Amino acid sequence: MGYEANYIHPELKISAFTEHFHKSDVLFETHLLVWIISGETKIVQGGQTHRFGAGDTLFFPRHELVTVINYPKDGLRHQSVVMHLSDKRLGEYYAKHRVDVQRVARPSFRTFDKHPLLQSCLASLVPYFDLHEPLPEALAAIKIEEAMTILRTITPEIDHILADFGQPGKINLADFMEQHYMYNLPMTKFGYLTGRSLTTFKRDFKRTFQTTPQRWLTEKRLDLAHYLIREKKRRPSEVYLEVGFENLSHFGYAFKKQFGYPPNAGAK
Repeated sequence: MGYEANYIHPELKISAFTEHFHKSDVLFETHLLVWIISGETKIVQGGQTHRFGAGDTLFFPRHELVTVINYPKDGLRHQSVVMHLSDKRLGEYYAKHRVDVQRVARPSFRTFDKHPLLQSCLASLVPYFDLHEPLPEALAAIKIEEAMTILRTITPEIDHILADFGQPGKINLADFMEQHYMYNLPMTKFGYLTGRSLTTFKRDFKRTFQTTPQRWLTEKRLDLAHYLIREKKRRPSEVYLEVGFENLSHFGYAFKKQFGYPPNAGAK
């Protein structure tokens, strides 16, 4: 995989990717605050693609689907500081800072660009990764609380995300799948995100779409790829990851089987 993670504390790490690129469809169990040191990150969510580079700060809400593609750039591997904002840590924080939480329907990732407060906070962690022992809990708690205070200062409405400890409830299956079919996740995760057990998810899916989840997902992903290649003149090597395929050869085989010609012919 070409991935390295250096933890100085269970909630603080530096992540590094050394391959040409690394793509993952992720569902984070905790909120994440990420500061990019080097390399480039492409985020695909809600049918939109965003690019970020060194110095940018990103926030990923827990339990939200997002595609993350990390690339080396300018001869430097992709490297970032990652801070996990756990439910336990947030629960302790909001026990001292009471807020009235309003449920946010579907929070998406946020970018704070190169905000100086967040940059200085997260950059100050970098020297600690040279330690040969774990960061003391008291010091880690200070740095994490500093980051949370900055987030609340520059984006007060983020309280409604950080202080919401509820689990996903049962939602409209058709609406959710139409918005998230390009994410390559186990069926159990799709079920969890729609508030269903795996058995109930498959039953409701068959009733809604008149087919199996895997067949429907493959057709939807191929249709999106076909549109991007034919209408948007994108290269197959660019789109196969974005639409939910993990392997370019498998994508080419499935595309030709569906449309009768290979994807590179569709780009002409």
